[in-house]
Amino acid sequence: MFCGWKKMSGNKMEGAVGFVCLSLLFLASEINGQEAILHISNGDTEREFCIVHNHSWTPLAQSLDAARQYQLVNMTSSLLCDISGISPSVVNGKALVVMRGLCDFSQKALNAQRLGAKTLLIASNETMRTPSANESEYAKVNISLALMRYGDFLEAQQVFGEQMMVKLYAPLYAKIDPSIAVILLISIVTIVLGGYWSGACERDRLNSGASGGGGGGGERKSDSGELSLYSPLKVVIFVALMCGMLVLMYFFYNVLVYVIIVIFCMASASALYSCFDAVMDKIGCGTLSFSVRNWNLSLRSLLLAAVCISIAVVWAVYRNEDRWIWILQDLLGIAFCLNFMKTISLSNFKICVILLSLLLVYDVFFVFITPFFTKNGVSIMVQVALGPDASGEKTQGNMVEVPAEPQAPSEKLPVVMRVPRFLAWAQNLCGMQFSILGYGDIIVPGLLVAYCSRFDVWINSKRKVYFISCCIAYLLGMVLTFVVMLLSGMGQPALLYLVPFTVITSAVVAGCRGEMKQFWAGTTYKVLDPSREPLLPEGRTDRSIEGERC
Repeated sequence: MFCGWKKMSGNKMEGAVGFVCLSLLFLASEINGQEAILHISNGDTEREFCIVHNHSWTPLAQSLDAARQYQLVNMTSSLLCDISGISPSVVNGKALVVMRGLCDFSQKALNAQRLGAKTLLIASNETMRTPSANESEYAKVNISLALMRYGDFLEAQQVFGEQMMVKLYAPLYAKIDPSIAVILLISIVTIVLGGYWSGACERDRLNSGASGGGGGGGERKSDSGELSLYSPLKVVIFVALMCGMLVLMYFFYNVLVYVIIVIFCMASASALYSCFDAVMDKIGCGTLSFSVRNWNLSLRSLLLAAVCISIAVVWAVYRNEDRWIWILQDLLGIAFCLNFMKTISLSNFKICVILLSLLLVYDVFFVFITPFFTKNGVSIMVQVALGPDASGEKTQGNMVEVPAEPQAPSEKLPVVMRVPRFLAWAQNLCGMQFSILGYGDIIVPGLLVAYCSRFDVWINSKRKVYFISCCIAYLLGMVLTFVVMLLSGMGQPALLYLVPFTVITSAVVAGCRGEMKQFWAGTTYKVLDPSREPLLPEGRTDRSIEGERC
């Protein structure tokens, strides 16, 4: 980080720079997690398992090389709530594994410590939570303490027998994981491509003279299947339907999740086809046409359709394979967002402001307010996005929960970009974790970006000033979202930052250029309904506006 920049005059400026530098250093620092690694070996074979510990109570070594190795003594027939009948010579200087139950963790740890054990592992058949005790007990325990799955211990017995040497360590992991950069790259690339595609389609439509009126019905549908919305009432109805659908998903998740999966497969396959077909047209790939029973078919279209349908089917079949299926889900998600931005267009800035403002309130309400009304204190938005069984992702603070046994994968809604946290190796042993970004956090601001791109076409802007400035505003909003998320340690409603950044930036650009009236009114298409005022100023024509330069 280039924090050692040249000195600035004034204590306030120096203080501000110092604060920024400290913040950057804090974000870049490494922190201790509560999940750790149990390394078991017998000289020839090695295996690693997930364990859960309390770093503030019994810290572990930070690397395998730094961890001390102990012979493991199997005492799973005991709960170690008392030490009667146990010979200290059996466990002295060794690691000890006992079963969970009856007494507190601190009591088990103190008993193991009296026997001379160096490490205590507690095998659990229940959900493993971060071990804790009364504050007065913390200072009394000076041996390592961790929970492991009982099933993992049985598996280790089958592999190693009773001759097991163990090491416990908790590697540091970076608070800023590379997955955040990948998510940021996916979002900004999708926004830029979607906005560019929408503008290119608008330019082609104007050049071909295929544009139609956006008359009294409140929406215009072009020959290419694109839909432009004019009516604020329909925007309000659309947001209300979204709220109702989210609530229904919360209460009837186990049924509706499969409906959404089927819809996503069909919609994403169609969107992927549109994206590939546009790329083929761009690079000038020809088509070989033929007829079958009066049906005109294209070889390119058939091949593209087969590929896109196959990708969607593969995702549907292997959708719960976390290790690699996220790649296909993100590919389909990018195509879905791109096609949505190209197909659904907002006709003017007024509609953009209404829609984005309502969705901002919607996002904040369902993330921050609904936890006060739910039984488990988890927001409806998070519960629906991650699934009802994604407790590990929803746990806040320094407490973690890890299932005692590997669970059957639960169905999740395909409405998020997912990238695994590459540096969280210990956490991934306990259950693969992801950085996620909802499709709505791309599509909603993306509709404004697409409008800005089309407006640049309408005013014949060679520098695409509206499009570029809105994309930059989106990037800054995303960066702020991640900064707040890292500082607060909890997920954020991205629209809380993206909507103000993009809307205010677009309005400022239009105001500075003296084009706010045109930008607010929007489309250059004349209104056919005589009861409404024309969108163009009196005495001006489409051609005069199209001929204006930036």
